[in-house]
Amino acid sequence: MLEFIQLLKQRYQTVLQQLDKKNPQYLDYQQRIEQLLYGEAFIRRGELLDGNPGFPLQIAVIGPTQAGKSSVVNLLLNANAAGVSPLAGYTVQAQGFCQGLTPDDCDGMQHYFGRFQRLEQTELRPGRYDCYSLSSSAAASALLPPCVCWDTPDFDSIDAADYREGVIRTIALADIVVLVVSKEKYADQSVWEMMKAIEVFQQPTLICVNKLNEGSEPVILDSLRQKWLQTRQDPLPNLVPLLFQKAPAVPSWPQSARQAFNELAKKVTRHKHAARQQQLLSRYWLDWLQPVFAEHYAQHHWQTLVDQALAQAVKEYQRDYLNHPHHYETFQNALLNLLTLLEIPGIAKALGKTRRAMTWPFRKLFAWGGGTPINPNQELGVLNQLGEHLLIQIADRLLEKTETEPTDSRWWKETAMALRQKRVDLLQIYRQAVTDYHSDFQQDVEASAQRLYVKLQEQPVILNSLRATRVTTDAGALLLAIQAGGIGIHDLVITPLMLTITSLLAESAIGSYMHKVEAELKQHQLNTVKTALFDVCLKQRLYLLPQGVQSPTRFNISEQQCHVAEQMLKEKKHGLRLL
Repeated sequence: MLEFIQLLKQRYQTVLQQLDKKNPQYLDYQQRIEQLLYGEAFIRRGELLDGNPGFPLQIAVIGPTQAGKSSVVNLLLNANAAGVSPLAGYTVQAQGFCQGLTPDDCDGMQHYFGRFQRLEQTELRPGRYDCYSLSSSAAASALLPPCVCWDTPDFDSIDAADYREGVIRTIALADIVVLVVSKEKYADQSVWEMMKAIEVFQQPTLICVNKLNEGSEPVILDSLRQKWLQTRQDPLPNLVPLLFQKAPAVPSWPQSARQAFNELAKKVTRHKHAARQQQLLSRYWLDWLQPVFAEHYAQHHWQTLVDQALAQAVKEYQRDYLNHPHHYETFQNALLNLLTLLEIPGIAKALGKTRRAMTWPFRKLFAWGGGTPINPNQELGVLNQLGEHLLIQIADRLLEKTETEPTDSRWWKETAMALRQKRVDLLQIYRQAVTDYHSDFQQDVEASAQRLYVKLQEQPVILNSLRATRVTTDAGALLLAIQAGGIGIHDLVITPLMLTITSLLAESAIGSYMHKVEAELKQHQLNTVKTALFDVCLKQRLYLLPQGVQSPTRFNISEQQCHVAEQMLKEKKHGLRLL
């Protein structure tokens, strides 16, 4: 699941870079990237806890800029550990301080932070955001149990986007969250957007209202309670007011809240992490995958478009060749093969020489025509023409989609461009497939002739009659005509001969069988063309065409990848399904 969430986040980031900031999707994608950062960090936390059951308690102090987070951290630690400055945005990296333990007790911390590098606190620099520090706090604290207390950057300043990921990772790591707000900041929208975003973590929480003027506590605390009730569904946490103190004085922790963290530590329920992780992912899953599903929908729509175009091509093939009274010639070729089988052994060679001599004038006339067939093979012509028309038709439909599908117009434009780039290659592959099919199918034509001949052997009288006709007529002219490139000018001699052979077969006892062989050959030819040319050669290549578009505006996450991730989402650890 972690790999899928990281992949999805990376694709969002890539697509976001291509969007204009005025595009309505820009803010939506920004928000989803942040949600994915929460999801990734929370999954990492689950892996950390699985691998380190005794991992120390983690407390994160969070809040808006200039709320006094670092001062509160120092107050909790009873030490000047966190750097404090009157300038906004002074803290830009997460800084962890080990209270009652050492950094060595935090095995697995670096794996959790991933690409973030651990540095010493003194090595942290303002412009370096992909790092964090983890150090020991020498002083003893009366407020904190053994834990790591984290000082975090703000989440609401102009520059906060630069170090937002570090803030999110630290918050997701925390067992307990301390929200620090001031009297100026407690009502800011950014504060409550953050608290709403992390509600699914279900972390025990404490709110420190810092820099209060004496006497203002009731009004501000009551307003803060209302904000909480409007934003969150869980019970209102403890509120700790801290009165304003001029520097160098520091605020004092109220005596009534001195056991607050021990009480919060008892509410930590790490064993529920898997269920909360599933809730977090389920909450955003459909929104996160919306553009991915849109691409899947477009892909399905594209495949439907291809299927419709191919189905139309098959119909046109039937109309223009198989069912055409003048163009269909395949069964005639089968009869030609039958004529060869009807040769009488012993005199076939001599008759062949005689026929070649008789058809010399026709062959000479054909040669004077320049060698170009007067009537070329009809099927090859029809199929090649259908291939060109098919790609033109699909290209036209793509252009229509760019206008009628405004939300996915870029996807359709990129697919149209890919088709233009691949058109020549597709046609070349298709034409070669047509040639190969036509050559290979001659075996099926010969097989049909063999079936007729075997059937004729069961009828000796009819067989001998046909052999006599074969001897007394110049059927060799027909064979020459077909081999030379079609019937054309030879119709005066050939057509009567073919009609004679066909009539004899049709009027004989095997007439119905001949029609059956012809129908089966035609159906087999249709299935072969549909499978070999339209399905295998064109359909699969056209299906995959959009997936080959390597555009930074596409997510290009397959349905299989989504399916695997969704199955993982439905499964609890150890394979138990979440109900």
